[in-house]
Amino acid sequence: MKENLKIKICGMRDHDNIVEVATFQPDLMGFIFYEKSPRFVGSDFIVPPTFPSAIKRVGVFVNASTEEMIQQMQRLELDFLQLHGKESAAQVAALATRGAKVIKAFSVDDNFDFEQVKPYEGLASYFLFDTKGEYYGGNAKVFNWRVLAKYNQHTPFFLSGGLTPENVVEIEPLKDMNLYALDINSGVERSPGVKDLEKIKALYKVKETIS
Repeated sequence: MKENLKIKICGMRDHDNIVEVATFQPDLMGFIFYEKSPRFVGSDFIVPPTFPSAIKRVGVFVNASTEEMIQQMQRLELDFLQLHGKESAAQVAALATRGAKVIKAFSVDDNFDFEQVKPYEGLASYFLFDTKGEYYGGNAKVFNWRVLAKYNQHTPFFLSGGLTPENVVEIEPLKDMNLYALDINSGVERSPGVKDLEKIKALYKVKETIS
């Protein structure tokens, strides 16, 4: 685990709430471009003009076309494209040739085969390990982090899936892994897409004790 563990707040869509959450200076903020998500931002979404340049912008996509992702990346000046579906390594390579930095997500359960990540090594900047569930992310459930011991740790990763201010303190067993960031969404929400500032404040207090 890196000494300076990063925080990504994902599923943002409300402009006023984005501005409020930005005052906590998360390292990354995620915006979901998947129509079936309750946190879908819409195709005409714009980032508030006061958005701090220090916060990395992440566009989250599920089985979208390369052109659609590049278009949104250029329009919104996205720093990363997070691919949360069944995107191929070839598509990740194609995005990289267009200047995109990719976070490739994988849905993990007790039987996950980490051989699945190998074709993406050297192509994706980061991996993201989320809980396998009914939806592409946003299942609000934690997977068994012990399975990450099977991962070769070559590519730094985001940990996702049901993270809350109460349970992130339990990541201690991951301290020797290549954990780059915590990806938090529903665990700090009042309602889908609207974050609770008190929960975020609690999250940062816990982070001080673990990083």
